[in-house]
Amino acid sequence: MKKVLVAALAVALAAVMAVPASAFENEFGGYFRVRAYSQSDFTGDDSGDRDYQVVDTRTRLYYTAKFSDDFKLVNKFEIDNTWGDGDLGDIGADCDGAIEVKNTYVDFNMGNYNFKLGTQGAVIARGFVFWDDFSGATITGNYGNVEVPFYWMKINEGGFADGDDTNDADKDAYAVSPVFQSGNMTVNPYFVYVTQKEKTVDGDLFEDFMAYDLGVDLDVALGNANAWFTGIYQGGSVDVNKTDVDMSSYLVAFGGDATLGNISVHGQMFHASGQDQDDPADEINAFVDILSESGSEDAQDWKGQSYYWAEIMGYGTFDPWYGSAGSPTDKISNITAFNIGASMSPMEKLTVGADLWYAMLAEDNAAGDDELGTEIDLSASYALMDNLNLDVVAAYLMAGDATGDEDPMELGAQLSLSF
Repeated sequence: MKKVLVAALAVALAAVMAVPASAFENEFGGYFRVRAYSQSDFTGDDSGDRDYQVVDTRTRLYYTAKFSDDFKLVNKFEIDNTWGDGDLGDIGADCDGAIEVKNTYVDFNMGNYNFKLGTQGAVIARGFVFWDDFSGATITGNYGNVEVPFYWMKINEGGFADGDDTNDADKDAYAVSPVFQSGNMTVNPYFVYVTQKEKTVDGDLFEDFMAYDLGVDLDVALGNANAWFTGIYQGGSVDVNKTDVDMSSYLVAFGGDATLGNISVHGQMFHASGQDQDDPADEINAFVDILSESGSEDAQDWKGQSYYWAEIMGYGTFDPWYGSAGSPTDKISNITAFNIGASMSPMEKLTVGADLWYAMLAEDNAAGDDELGTEIDLSASYALMDNLNLDVVAAYLMAGDATGDEDPMELGAQLSLSF
């Protein structure tokens, strides 16, 4: 990590030194948070294995060298610190490699086209398909009310270290996601194509992997109300241990919000297909994350797809180490969920909210269970001063049979600053 940081800083310094000081502007910004939260019974039993109380800090520092309105170098760095854990959170505080590189890319315009080359962020399908950083290129054409971005994402660079031929483990994604605006409506269709020739994961050989997401987002503004819809079909094929496997799955989601005076109401629903226990071995019918390389089912795998929802079942405000047992957390798959909530401002600078969630598995788990439970989330947000907010969250999940016998709980507070 230290070598990566040094390289990134060297690139930024080289670009800065290549032109006179008067030829560019320095732009700085960032984000800071310190939070404390507690979670209990997230395993759905009384083992306490995932009971967790922690205080941590995150700092993000942004530096942009702006050479002109059409040319800039963007850099974003991150410092994470769990109090009492590791060198940075321990007595003495000094820690080599504590700074992470989030983004570093060149951003320039040529005519109607914008180019971003390097490590950058992107969101596709509200996060149901992708919400993360990646290394690659984005080329965006701007044509009045139509914007057409094209993405190339390098997901994995194969090599002998992978136990594969040099290029066989290369995994690449190509996506086009045009945005059409007409009056109060925004239409965003997208096509994401992912390919990999060969990869071995946990002893299983995957060959000729080809998968795609074809979908559309619709957003409509209706005066004091907004409505949205997402529909995605996922298809493809892969050879698993010399057996041809076909992929066919889907996701639908919709929601909206409305404001009435100082009260706002909102709601949403999403359904992602799952794998039936009786499905043939040569079929994948579960909606899955095709843009992540790890191939792991670990709850701590936060790469690629990311859609945060309920506080306990879906990471919510604190994105803890784990979600509740049985839930796909932010990797929306094999689930049906419903939400209704409201927020209001009883006084200046204070907003309070409440959300009710119900979720169940789209297909029964191996034990024949499907209910994840009903979750109640309460929140309060207070603006202490300009750019400085205090958020307090309390959440309780009445566990269903697919979660366990114990009811998970979460309580936390977060102080955040943006500049």
